[in-house]
Amino acid sequence: MGQQPLLTTERLILRPFQLSDARNIQKLAGDELVANGTINIPHPYNDGMAGQWIGKHLAGWQSRTSAIYAITLKSNPILIGSVGLHNIEYNRAQLGYWLGVPFWGRGYCTEAAIRLTEFGFKRLDLELIYGQHFSRDPSPGKILQKIGMEHVMTKSNATRVNMLTEDLEYYELKAIAEAET
Repeated sequence: MGQQPLLTTERLILRPFQLSDARNIQKLAGDELVANGTINIPHPYNDGMAGQWIGKHLAGWQSRTSAIYAITLKSNPILIGSVGLHNIEYNRAQLGYWLGVPFWGRGYCTEAAIRLTEFGFKRLDLELIYGQHFSRDPSPGKILQKIGMEHVMTKSNATRVNMLTEDLEYYELKAIAEAET
């Protein structure tokens, strides 16, 4: 499939992860506030987990099952978070993202999510991108709404986290069909 391309926005560079990102991933994603808001990030985030997570991304890109990106600032190329298309199959993918707490509230996640969904529809030929978040925390849903996703349903007792079952809010965004000329 070739090398995973860099994607840019007005303020961000989305690039493939590198093993050198592992320490920053552990620090940022391992923050309890980040981990508690996501379905897949463990807490505590132990040594070695970030390296394993990064290793899965190259294989996912090559097999066309995922496109996971590091979010960095154009003004300072430090890692601030991640945005990705997961579970790519049947022209559908799940949008996932997290941002380090010091970078919350500045619109970076929305900017990255808009660029990645664009890439998913135009370059990966996706027809539908979906997202979900815990019902108890509406904040991640605000990003899904800002990028144009529509709330489809609440999934009751959909996922198990720390021995508790949690409800999930499920959103979808469909590709806009190109006008035929």
